[in-house]
Amino acid sequence: MSRLAADARRRADLVYKPVDLIADLIGGLLASLIFRGAWSMIEHGDEAPEPTDEQGSWGEILLAASLHGTIFALVKAAMERGAAEGTRKLTGSWPGDEGQPAH
Repeated sequence: MSRLAADARRRADLVYKPVDLIADLIGGLLASLIFRGAWSMIEHGDEAPEPTDEQGSWGEILLAASLHGTIFALVKAAMERGAAEGTRKLTGSWPGDEGQPAH
């Protein structure tokens, strides 16, 4: 890897880290809002059960957990991908990649 490519990669990594941190925070809030909205549509306004809720059935608890996990994973992937693409637009290098030039 050339010195120029290594410098570009370091610059991309420096930009990406704070952008990714902010994206993770916003993504967590967004995923929580989406989950609460989706769960309220499924259970007509009730809060999702915790695994230790005595009144929650196995089906209801597992449904809540799977929906919660799916939403959080999708939002996290979208936010991280957006942060990486934004970093490439700003720096010309993909963060974490071996200094590959933007396409």
